[in-house]
Amino acid sequence: MNLHKTLAAISGMTMLSRVTGLLREVLIARAFGASAYTDGFNVAFRIPNLLRRLFAEGAFSQAFVPILAEYKSQKGAAATKDMVDHVATVLTWALVLTCVAGIVGAPAVVYLTASGLKANADTFNVTVVMTRIMFPYIGFMSFVALAGGVLNTWREFKIPAFTPVLLNLSSICASLFLVPYMTMPIYAMAIAVFVGGVLQMGIQIPALIKIGMLPHISMNPRFALTDPGVQRVLRQMVPAIGAVSVAQISLLINTNIASHLQSRSVTWLTYADRLMEFPTAMLGVALGTILLPSLSKAHADGDPQEYSSLLDWGLRLTFLLALPAAVGLATLSVPLTTTLFHYGKFDNASVPMTGNAVIAYGVGLLGLILVKILAPGFYAKQDIRTPVKIAIGVLIATQLMNLAFVPFFERYGFGHVGLALSIGLGACLNAGFLYWGLCRKGIYTPQPGWTKFMIRLVGALALMAAVALEVSGRFDWIALHAHPLVRIGALCLVLALCVATYFGALLLMGFRFRDFKRVAA
Repeated sequence: MNLHKTLAAISGMTMLSRVTGLLREVLIARAFGASAYTDGFNVAFRIPNLLRRLFAEGAFSQAFVPILAEYKSQKGAAATKDMVDHVATVLTWALVLTCVAGIVGAPAVVYLTASGLKANADTFNVTVVMTRIMFPYIGFMSFVALAGGVLNTWREFKIPAFTPVLLNLSSICASLFLVPYMTMPIYAMAIAVFVGGVLQMGIQIPALIKIGMLPHISMNPRFALTDPGVQRVLRQMVPAIGAVSVAQISLLINTNIASHLQSRSVTWLTYADRLMEFPTAMLGVALGTILLPSLSKAHADGDPQEYSSLLDWGLRLTFLLALPAAVGLATLSVPLTTTLFHYGKFDNASVPMTGNAVIAYGVGLLGLILVKILAPGFYAKQDIRTPVKIAIGVLIATQLMNLAFVPFFERYGFGHVGLALSIGLGACLNAGFLYWGLCRKGIYTPQPGWTKFMIRLVGALALMAAVALEVSGRFDWIALHAHPLVRIGALCLVLALCVATYFGALLLMGFRFRDFKRVAA
């Protein structure tokens, strides 16, 4: 398998997902701006998303994929299919109970997530209704996570990478065609999430049928629990839930803090986070998707040299592409925010509020992506306890930074920026400790050439930052609100010059892209 071509294919699908995701956010910003109701929607959507990351694509995938790869490699098709059937049965019944509990207990769940919303009874009640509408999303996405783990192990990457586009398309259609007919327009976006979950689940079924791995859901989960493979997955999920829950607890705490800051803080952070998702998903998620099954196979084959080499390849690609993205977010936060969101009800005051959060998040972009590359180095070896220990320490450090940063920035009316900065710096700490752990255990040994590689990157980044600041400073981005096409053209010009400067400088310094070509067995 050509990893370079596979990464390009997945990144292309992810780009489509992020472009449609940004279009979704642009339309939401235009229709609703930054308001108490958008705060409520973002809180309500964050709850099933939190559980999805905790139980589905987070802990579940980290525990399931390495064991599935082992079954496929060593135990044959029949045993593998039986294990998938039993895992799917246990997962389905567990999530049915979770969804019922979440719908019934929605008021308590919203209060625990964002107690600050209780100050406005109307906003709180609207958030509870949206939480109930969207809670089944966790069930749909858990099936998607299982299907994605199976398809990725079979090296079928395109459908899982394309799947998020369907949620975006559902939201786009709702914002254009459903909002005008709703007495409470924001409910249209919650309905879109539910429909998007159904669509994402449905598209997996033909792909699973094609490889003969569509799971059979049994009515007897107790029998499925006796399967040795299921028991191994559950044992691995316990520490995996610990690892993922630490990050989600941090997010939950930050959401609660944001709900107590000035109104619209949750929404400003959400829009900034959407910009972060572009590079994070295109590189971090895409590389992590490729690396976990490839690393799992190298581990099952007993090939430590290939294992370390795969990690080195992933790390170099991350530095090559994540660092310019971070510099771009820091230097072009206002042009990006205005061009993408500054329409309709998204007012002038929300531009610096969102833009400053983008800069703060950008500080930790490299760390956020590196975690998605380094953590699979432990997961593929079925070592989940080490990332848990690191994540707990990072959680404590992040909250200590919140105690310092939030009050400091709140003096200047930007308390939410302190939250974003804490998350970014916490991610950098997480990545640093993961790297140290991989090296200390002898799992990863850096290959020669890193010093020369980094010197070239720093030089190219300095030139790119200078071009970004000089050219973007010639435009009044807020005033161009009246000329959106001109503003879009100006941003495209700035981005094109930045890309040309960065990669042109690398080429002049002797960098060659063929050095990153890689084929895995």
